[in-house]
Amino acid sequence: MPAFARYPSLADRTVFVTGGATGIGATLVQAFAEQGAKVGFLDIAREPGEALARSLEGSRHAPLFVEADLTDIAALERALDAVRERFGLITVLLNNAANDTRHRIEDTTPEYWDKSLAVNLKHQFFAARSVSADMKQAGGGSIVNFGSVSWKLKQGGMPAYTTSKAAVQGLTRSLARDFGPFNIRVNTLVPGWVMTEKQVRLWLTEEGKADIARGQCLQQPLLPQHIAHMALFLAADDSAMCTAQDFVVDGGWT
Repeated sequence: MPAFARYPSLADRTVFVTGGATGIGATLVQAFAEQGAKVGFLDIAREPGEALARSLEGSRHAPLFVEADLTDIAALERALDAVRERFGLITVLLNNAANDTRHRIEDTTPEYWDKSLAVNLKHQFFAARSVSADMKQAGGGSIVNFGSVSWKLKQGGMPAYTTSKAAVQGLTRSLARDFGPFNIRVNTLVPGWVMTEKQVRLWLTEEGKADIARGQCLQQPLLPQHIAHMALFLAADDSAMCTAQDFVVDGGWT
């Protein structure tokens, strides 16, 4: 079995993960808990969130799950407050939550457009704004915004999602400039097509498998743990001079 890096600087650090109950988010929660971090995570999915928290109760710090809809910014801020109250100042933010539901241009209403941007973009700004006060007080921190290769690949069939994910990189670079004087780093982690249970169940077809085989240089599935390994590095002090950058984990597709 391969042995992966341990990051001493992550021990006892307070980490907040959005969309942490399933998929990539759940793997992030587990990976940071295994590093000894104090992990708080938010999700709208109560049962898997509670189950994940129970499964990690034996960690150095048992994670805290908060059920909330992050499109409600007041609820998002209450969740952040709950994590602060339990663990102290939040110095790592992983803006992971997203929803890549497919939608046709002809069927996209103004209401759907706004809802999609709220899920995929809006919360990233407001979560970052909130934790920046913690990070300033702590003397620094790391914000990791999650993007996507979908827009780089000119993927059709979900324009609101791909627009949101392209905008994430603009948000990252803007925040990196504004927060840099406070030793707060802001980067974009850009996953490829990650084979989560949801992706396999809903979207992976034989045509999709063929696209992966043609696109990826590395001919093996891209898994949530590959994304988590990069997130650990970006959160740790090992990446102390990395900011305003895109870190692509896609098997060499883009």
